[in-house]
Amino acid sequence: MFRIGEFSKLTQVTVRMLRHYDQTGLFKPAQIDPMTGYRMYSAEQIPVLNKIIYLRDSGFQISEIKEVLHAESPFSLTELLDKKYTAILKTIETEKIRLKKIELAKKEVLGSKNELHYQVSIKSIPSFPVLSIRKIIPDYYSEGDLWKILSSFARKHHISTADDNAFSIYHDIEYKEKDVDVELCVRVKELRKTSDGFTFRHTDPVPFMACTMVYGPFSNIAGAYQSFAGWLQKNEQFQMSGQNRQIVHRGPWNEHNPENFLVEIQIPLKPPLSAFHLSNAPFSLDPHIV
Repeated sequence: MFRIGEFSKLTQVTVRMLRHYDQTGLFKPAQIDPMTGYRMYSAEQIPVLNKIIYLRDSGFQISEIKEVLHAESPFSLTELLDKKYTAILKTIETEKIRLKKIELAKKEVLGSKNELHYQVSIKSIPSFPVLSIRKIIPDYYSEGDLWKILSSFARKHHISTADDNAFSIYHDIEYKEKDVDVELCVRVKELRKTSDGFTFRHTDPVPFMACTMVYGPFSNIAGAYQSFAGWLQKNEQFQMSGQNRQIVHRGPWNEHNPENFLVEIQIPLKPPLSAFHLSNAPFSLDPHIV
């Protein structure tokens, strides 16, 4: 048997940590000397302590380590390790996003000399026959998974669609970081019977749709909305109305270089206050139909 100091040297674990593990019930000494009250450890405990240190260095909390040590079978142990592995991957992705936001913040704080300017035009959008799916998704980044589901359904049922006529409709009345209400639409030649959560319908026509094209990485989209804000403030005869739409003409699925991405942002507008305002407004009225 070894005293705590001796055991600390042999295992290269500090006395402080050994006492902490004892107090939390994670790793207790083999016995307590009844005369002195000293913690006594045995060589047979070293493999267990090594496993604890390995799990700790892998990011496991004490409660999680206890769960792993008490796993009843190799299968349950593997399941717990896989769960932690997935959680760490998610954390890494979250931190990558934060790093990108820091880069954007630095540019914003320092004042970028290459600010992007977005030309806003107005289009008249007719009603479209579409195949759509509407879901509450965790966040905007989850939209890609929903597009895969829609594409799979179209292929399975031999539905003829056109990728360049696909768009998203955002039904939330405000920006949301979580639980986003989004409807994905793709134009079709004919309407079929609604099934399996997929809907065939005609979209609502939008007589006045403010539009702008966003070139480059998706991070540029924020700047486009800022331009919209300035444009709406200058053109007071128009007010926002209805659900925003977004069309990704070039994205990750058909373009490898983010610098070549092309996204169209669409914001519905209420009809102008008068025909006089419309005829004299400082914007381009584009009759082009997307």
